[in-house]
Amino acid sequence: MMTDRDEILALGEARIAEEQTAIEKGKSKAKTTKIASGQGKEDKEPTQLEILLEIAAAAELFHTADGDCFARFPVNEHWETWLIRSKGFRRWLSHGYYRATGTGPNSDSMQAALNTLEAMAQFDGAERPLWVRLAEHEGKIYIDLANPGWEAIEITPDGWQVVANPPVCFRRPRGMLPLAYPERGGSVNELRPFLNLASDEDFILMIAYLLAAMRPRGPYPVAALGGEQGTAKSTTARGIRSLGDPNISPLRSTPRNERDLMIAATNSWILSYDNLSGIPHWLSDAFCRLSTGGGISNRELYTNQEETILDAMRPVILNGIDSLMKRPDLADRYLIFNLPPIPKSARRPEEEFWADFEKARPRILGGLLDAVSTGLKNLESVKLPSLPRMADFARWIVACEPALPWPPGSFMAAYDGNRQEAVELSLEADVVAVAVRAHMADKQEWSGKPTELYEALKNHVAENTQKSKEWPKAAHVLTSHLKRMATFLRKVGLVIDFGKSGNRKTTITRKGMQNSVRSVQSVQPYENRGFPPDASKNSSVQPGTGCVQKGNGGGIPDASMDGMDASQKEAPNGKVNNHAALDGMDAWDASLHTLGEDIVEVEL
Repeated sequence: MMTDRDEILALGEARIAEEQTAIEKGKSKAKTTKIASGQGKEDKEPTQLEILLEIAAAAELFHTADGDCFARFPVNEHWETWLIRSKGFRRWLSHGYYRATGTGPNSDSMQAALNTLEAMAQFDGAERPLWVRLAEHEGKIYIDLANPGWEAIEITPDGWQVVANPPVCFRRPRGMLPLAYPERGGSVNELRPFLNLASDEDFILMIAYLLAAMRPRGPYPVAALGGEQGTAKSTTARGIRSLGDPNISPLRSTPRNERDLMIAATNSWILSYDNLSGIPHWLSDAFCRLSTGGGISNRELYTNQEETILDAMRPVILNGIDSLMKRPDLADRYLIFNLPPIPKSARRPEEEFWADFEKARPRILGGLLDAVSTGLKNLESVKLPSLPRMADFARWIVACEPALPWPPGSFMAAYDGNRQEAVELSLEADVVAVAVRAHMADKQEWSGKPTELYEALKNHVAENTQKSKEWPKAAHVLTSHLKRMATFLRKVGLVIDFGKSGNRKTTITRKGMQNSVRSVQSVQPYENRGFPPDASKNSSVQPGTGCVQKGNGGGIPDASMDGMDASQKEAPNGKVNNHAALDGMDAWDASLHTLGEDIVEVEL
């Protein structure tokens, strides 16, 4: 007979058996298939994070020198490069997840995946440079076309071609637009009818600016467009930028501070600022650093010690009616273009103008690429007897010159004249420089203490000018101002010695004026500026010279330059003006020809 104790034990054993059976059934229900490796582990359903990381395995992760993390991944038949935190990469991941599961990932899983991928890019990925629009690699230049196929132009010393999947990584900031697809057989001359420039010298310098902007290395000149209302300053700036770095917003207003300027520089290749009403001192200094290299640093947001560094060197275009010449250090980097008024008979509807420009843009770009290829071939052979300001810029243009439709030496002659004009205009715009020149007009030398010089210069300045913010309010401020102007004053024959620490006398000595400085640029009539849209069809470039060869066999510039009348070729005093540098007549001006030989020697 079973006792109560036996019944309790039997009932307990039955319940334990039932619970064990339930556990085994639960395990069997939860279990799917064994892992193929035979390790005995169970193959669980992958999490969203695991799926996202598996999709990202197709991407190449890397980081830049400043610690930004990027992913380069395949899309259709090309590769794209995006910041890991960017919308472009997030959308690529989300699209891959949707194709794998039919749904979208939740925000927590996406955030966890991005955090993981950033860590992998920083610690497991390689360090690589990242470029905006232009890049260089193994002696070649790459220009991002910014088209949907992520193609680039590859330029070598032997020529150029459009390539898919270039060996460099480009970043495409918001607002970047595609370049024109370049065409072969074009000429830079085809740009001439779309520019309202005062002279053929200015056209040479504008082409030089574009060629400088198509090189990944600086320094870069600053194109300063001046002129009265209706001289097409904004149109010229927009057209020039569209050839090198088209953008949704090609013309910008004055930046509010240096940080805004540098952010714009890191997200664009060419910067263009429209309708400037003077340039404040801080902005002038910032443009100088942008031209020849420099950066700024700020505390990173939401941190106490982390620093954000913005560093860039970029081509810049400025335009305005007011004088942009008040600071000599910036003027020393200028290419000055004084745009003439456009006659009513020469004006065109804007829609028609831009339609014609778009048709010509691929051939113009092709002509510029030919010159860049020539520059790569010749750069190491270029030797300048004396290095001007912006020497690297000058060497590069001289290296490109054999592929351009004007005689060798024309660029250096035009550049020299433009720099002299910058000196004179800058001195004329500075009240202190004007006072110094007036003070020394009848003196060979003057010496005295800074306070004495301050009082002496006040005699040459009107009372209302002395009360303006442009006039120094103390002798030590005057000394600082003169140190800034000393370089340009020396170029017009006034040498300033500020004395040693034990002798605080300032000495100004006249060393002889340079009479080659010009303050007024001669202007050709609008209809006779030469460089027709396609004069190259009736001429050929003479190999090794860059000269256009006419039917008579003479090596001269484009035949359209012959259109200057006698008054344009010769000044009233009988001296040949600067346009003679482009007048490829048989009577090639001997002095300018000699100047070209003295300035540059190219071994080709």
